[in-house]
Parts: sequence; C-alpha cells; structure tokens
Amino acid sequence: MADGIATLWWVMFAGAVAILVVVCALAIVPFLQARRGDAVSSRVPRDAVWLAGGGLAFPLVTLTALMLWAFVIEPIDDAALTGEEPVRIAATGRQWAWTFVHEDAPGGALALDGVMHVPAGRPVEITLASVDVIHSFWVPRLAGKRDAIPGRVNTITVRAEAPGTYAGLCAEYCGEGHAFMRLEVVAHAPEDYAAALARLVADAEAPR
Repeated sequence: MADGIATLWWVMFAGAVAILVVVCALAIVPFLQARRGDAVSSRVPRDAVWLAGGGLAFPLVTLTALMLWAFVIEPIDDAALTGEEPVRIAATGRQWAWTFVHEDAPGGALALDGVMHVPAGRPVEITLASVDVIHSFWVPRLAGKRDAIPGRVNTITVRAEAPGTYAGLCAEYCGEGHAFMRLEVVAHAPEDYAAALARLVADAEAPR
C-alpha cells in the first residue's frame, strides 16, 4: 500500500513538472511572436478553445484519473478488500502517546504504550480512537495516514512485507507535545509472532 502511495506521488510530481513546462512554454510564445513582429495567426486557437481545453477538459480528465487511482490504492473499506483474515489491534491516541491493545495475545488482550507488534506478511486491521483531540496515525513505510477522532472509530489496514521496525508518528497537530507523539511497529516473522506476544505477556505479568 505504501509503495502505491509513493508511486502516485511520483506520478503527480512528474505531471506537475510537465504541466509547468507546457504552461511556461505557452506563456513565452506571444513574447517571441511580438519580438519577431509576427501578426497573430488565424490558426492560433481562440480564447474559448484554450479555456475549454486547458481550463476545463485537461484538469477534469487528469484529476479524475488521479482520484480513481487513489481510491484503488487506498480503499475506504480496507479490511473487506484484503482477502485474508486480518490480525486486529485497537489503537487509542491521547496527548501525547499511543496505546495499542493486541486482542490475540495469549490469555487475553495485551496493552502496550508506544509500540505495536505485528506479523510480517499479514494484513493488520487497526481500529483508531481518541480520548481527547484529533490525532492522526501514520507509519509512512506501511500505509497512508488516518485520523483518530474523539467519539468515532476509524479503521486502517497495514501490512509489513518484511520483519523489522517501522517508525510512525501522529500526523495531525494536537498540542505542544505533538512532536514527541511517536510510535513503533515491530514486525515479526510469521512463525515467531505468537512467541513474541507470549514473551510480552510474561514480561507484563512479571513482578516489579
């Protein structure tokens, strides 16, 4: 999913550069004609043609194509389109930290602050909630961002293709501690995920 978003960004960037070059070139043409003393040719399109083609048709076609592509790579109902039963984790944002509840931990739900553990290669459905202000969950290497809104539950599905640690953050300004509202997603090899959760449960239950 993150790869699709990155590709979409590069396509938009390339398109913006191309449009800028074309617009600048068209803006220079009248000055070159005036410098040569050329009369306005009857073959030059009328203003209405430029308005309809460049001002309406071109942006309509371009923006519609980009919008459809964005819906394809970032579906609104993520979980319904994965084709695989996801791991489910509940994420709650507060000023200025994240709490993740792993519902499939041995012996019951396991709550961790700031760190979320997932199996690599499997979709993970994350429910997002907030107890105070609007926050935004974003792990750039895994997916786009999605808001956590007070009084509402949103969902986002992420998928880590390889084991490793993926950095994330709150992408919506939420107060003076916003810059420190960070998180980590630790992706384990599928065969190691259950054992990793069991170790975390044992650590949480160990006497302090």
